Amino acid sequence: MGKHKYIETPEKMWDYFLQYKAYVKSNPIVVKDWVGKDAQDVYREKERPLTVDGFECWCADNEIISDLSNYFANSDNKYSDYSTICSRIRKAVRTDQIEGGMVGIYNPSITQRLNGLVEKSEHTVKQEQPLFPE
Repeated sequence: MGKHKYIETPEKMWDYFLQYKAYVKSNPIVVKDWVGKDAQDVYREKERPLTVDGFECWCADNEIISDLSNYFANSDNKYSDYSTICSRIRKAVRTDQIEGGMVGIYNPSITQRLNGLVEKSEHTVKQEQPLFPE
């Protein structure tokens, strides 16, 4: 007899992700800021980004499951049916982060680093040899 899966089907996992996404997008982060010459304090809403860790925390907070790592890693090939949904979730998170970074909703440099988009440049150091060694 196989081990019970907390998320019964891949479709149910996708449904949970859509619930997480709706929750995140309807609950912005409120940031205190100071504006003007008198430094009047104001509160600004900032859109909350999607993250895989955030999805896992949402699942735990809603008593669905506390650890999604087996689903995403396909541990012992027991979660093969979930690989397409897990890939889709990763891509949805990545798309939200990249597009949000591109339009300035999220910090672009953090978005780049999280998604491996950092521009790489090669640095070469040349040391000149003296004509007359000591």
